[in-house]
Amino acid sequence: MSLIAAALKPRSILIATDFSEASEKALRYSLALARFYESKFCLAHVVSSLGLTMAGPGAIAACQEAVSREAADLEDSLIQAGALIGIQHKFILRHGELWPELREIIRQESADLLIIGTHGRHRMAKLFFGSIAEQIFRQADCPVLTFGPHTDGRLWFGTPCTHRTFLFATDFGPASLHGLPQAIAAANQLGAKLAFLSIIPAAPSSTDEAVTDWQEGARIRTLQRLEELADDTGLDTRPQLYAEFKSERPVSDKILETADKLGADLIIMGLHDSAHTGLISHLDLATTYDVICQARSPVLTVNWFSGCDLRARSTEVTSSPLSETDVIRSRGFGAKCWTGS
Repeated sequence: MSLIAAALKPRSILIATDFSEASEKALRYSLALARFYESKFCLAHVVSSLGLTMAGPGAIAACQEAVSREAADLEDSLIQAGALIGIQHKFILRHGELWPELREIIRQESADLLIIGTHGRHRMAKLFFGSIAEQIFRQADCPVLTFGPHTDGRLWFGTPCTHRTFLFATDFGPASLHGLPQAIAAANQLGAKLAFLSIIPAAPSSTDEAVTDWQEGARIRTLQRLEELADDTGLDTRPQLYAEFKSERPVSDKILETADKLGADLIIMGLHDSAHTGLISHLDLATTYDVICQARSPVLTVNWFSGCDLRARSTEVTSSPLSETDVIRSRGFGAKCWTGS
């Protein structure tokens, strides 16, 4: 239980932003979380090298200058609004390939939580595979909190509330269960009720009577397994248990329906990393992305690669020295740096 207690107390929160409207909600939440947990706040933007390299040094320099101004304007507005008062903060701007640069920032800043916002424009899973987002979800060595286009503006922490509910979806595989410590910790720390959901695979082809018998037995076995998980949580309030059958509709629909029924404030899911993609799971990346694109609540994903004790990495990671091209500007508690790659 000591690992569970430490699972979601981020000392360093990193938000990856493109300064778009989709990132504004994620920015608001990340600042509120940094204040709630008394964490260091880091905002990162990576200017993609795709296209700019071919356009030449002049295009790269012009883009970097424009982004630097945009970041400075954002920081100024946050300071004037008092949003950064008492929060140790840093703005980091880099040029290069997005995921390698972002992964390096995560490690250099010992980020315990990565926050991103997404437009959710590509609902079809096949358009999502192979993208940068897939790399982030599968390879980030810290939990990822994602705000989709339909996420509402409710803050589910730091305010008095007796009806918070977090939904943890599991297929009982090792990857999905890897997110359980974070689910338990989040519920404990934020005073939320926890609900468990498992989607039961479709019944094998048979007669109607045989299918009915199979479903009854499968539901009982699934609820028993959820009961066993609930017994090990150590929560003051016993989790609610839900077992739903897979149908011709996507698994994501069942997760979203349950979340809506509960009025869930947060959905928590465990994911396989790229080394485990051969494992069969209803909670795959396509399902997760579909949930993110449609959910009214943010989605916390924990992949196989990220450890349960998020603080263990801090002793293994040190910040690399800044290159000669780095420009550092300090203001208040924060520092802004441009790193050329």
